Amino acid sequence: MNLERRDRPPIPSRSVKNSGPNFAERRRRGRWAYGALATVLAVFAAGFARFQIFGVDQYIVQARTNHMRVMRAPPPRGVIHDRNGRAIAENIPSYDITLLPGPYDSIAARIDRLAGHLNLSSAQRDQLLAANRANPGEALVVRKHARFAEAAFIEERRPQFRRVTVNQRPRRLYHAPRSVAHITGYVGEISPEELARPEYAGYRPGQTVGKTGLEAYYESRLAGKEGVRYVEVNALGSIVRSLESGLEDPVEPGADLHLGIDADLQAFADSIFPADMKGGVVGIDPATGEVLLLYSHPTFDPNDFVGGIPSDTWASLRDDPGKPMLDRVSMASYPPGSSWKLVISAVGLNAGVFALDDYQQNACRGGLAYGNRFFRCWSGAGHGPLDLSGAIKGSCNVWFYQAGQRIGLDRLLGGVNDFGFRELSGIDLPGETGGFYPDSREWYDRRYGPGNWSESVEWQLSIGQAENQQSLLAMAQFYAALATGESPVRPHLVRDEALAQRRAGWALGLPDAQRTRLVDALVRVVNERGGTAYGHHLARWTLAGKTGTAQNPHGEPHSWFVGFAPAYDPRIVVAAVVEHGHPDGEESLAVPLASNVVRRYLESIAMPPEATPGARPPLVATTAGTP
Repeated sequence: MNLERRDRPPIPSRSVKNSGPNFAERRRRGRWAYGALATVLAVFAAGFARFQIFGVDQYIVQARTNHMRVMRAPPPRGVIHDRNGRAIAENIPSYDITLLPGPYDSIAARIDRLAGHLNLSSAQRDQLLAANRANPGEALVVRKHARFAEAAFIEERRPQFRRVTVNQRPRRLYHAPRSVAHITGYVGEISPEELARPEYAGYRPGQTVGKTGLEAYYESRLAGKEGVRYVEVNALGSIVRSLESGLEDPVEPGADLHLGIDADLQAFADSIFPADMKGGVVGIDPATGEVLLLYSHPTFDPNDFVGGIPSDTWASLRDDPGKPMLDRVSMASYPPGSSWKLVISAVGLNAGVFALDDYQQNACRGGLAYGNRFFRCWSGAGHGPLDLSGAIKGSCNVWFYQAGQRIGLDRLLGGVNDFGFRELSGIDLPGETGGFYPDSREWYDRRYGPGNWSESVEWQLSIGQAENQQSLLAMAQFYAALATGESPVRPHLVRDEALAQRRAGWALGLPDAQRTRLVDALVRVVNERGGTAYGHHLARWTLAGKTGTAQNPHGEPHSWFVGFAPAYDPRIVVAAVVEHGHPDGEESLAVPLASNVVRRYLESIAMPPEATPGARPPLVATTAGTP
């Protein structure tokens, strides 16, 4: 047995095994292996914690979005109300037919399937495909403001149109649209050019924006904020349910606007404006600056633009020689004719070159010679000798020719700077344009060449002709200052206390006694026999105003009337112009238009009748305008 033990090979001791030459290297490699394994396990553990613990909310959302679709909800625009609370622009329900996002070929096929049911033209199809290429991840609105029958057709055949949704959206509706078109303006789809402008930052293609009028001027207030909701779709792209995930952005409706406009007065002006004529009429409350009436003729229907205007309708508006899209109150100007004579009166009185009781050197005999030219008065028989009040009542050109000559060209050109005629009124409408009046002698040199014009331009300027173009708003502002003796409030459509505090930076500068006597003269124009507007005085109130007949090279003279009532307690200032509205020997069309508007407005506010219309009250308490 001992021999057997001696025959076995010797067993190495532990100290011999761990002390070989490769032991240290093996041990170093083992530590590296253990470290690498620990690192890998740590990375896996950290990733597990990130995905399963710390990032669970994020990845739940991401998982959901793999089968979620974004549905955008357009907000209702703010309602536009008149001064009596009546809606003149509001929203009614309509429907959008929309395709959910998907592959381009699938979208094209579905558009083709819808085309026959929705009467889509090939041009509309191409536009839709272009919109999809530009924004492939967005739902594609195939038909905005679809008819109920079109929406019902889709809903009744839901299995055939799995990726098509029908969503309710607000549609703009204008009441008495033709009477308010130039006030409200209209809405339309935002253009690429508008999207590039800073004021439309955050807007998306396809959104509705205001294009003209109040809709454009107050876009930021009326628009509201688009809402977003998420829906779950199945593998076929059909909507399964709305997701209540807390990710929805609610719709924020636009803010309402409350105007000083009287919708009934607008409709009345539309009904009495000479049907085949062009022009406009504006009425302003001189105490607050609120615009009570703003009407331009011819007009258009802003409802035609909602949801996209048909090309033939747009072409007819664009090519209409009457230019129905032009707002002739805020975007047009005309020679003011004899309505300008009150401006000349104020310039002359301020300069001290004549007084209220002055007679001119030459009485009116139907005209007056200047060199080898003969300047006519509108009355061929002449007016005879007149003071300023009589010249205003009879609108005598000869008296004002001489007034202009006495004032002198330099003061004629500079004097209008005191009355705001070289600035805009500041009305809250886009695109207001001002009038024109020469600013210096140098303007004539540039226009006609030095030595090619004479001082006779004084005569033409003094009766509102020649190089003189004024807007209805500018003339209404001047007459508001004349009516009140105060700096006029800048006109505004929206009723707002802050806007009612904005006054023009000028006033007439006349002592109140002089101003009141000018008002007396305007009263004579309407209320005394021989006055140029006598046939249209009011039965219950005193209307004061001035007619104007403005010659033009394109046909019959334009007809003007600017005035206010009641004369000594003014509640409305009105300015009206009818293009080619005063043919020789015929009635001036602007006068009955303005007179009837004033009467209708005073009736609407239940203005108490005067005891003796046409007479000045025995006491005039105001001292406004006295230096």
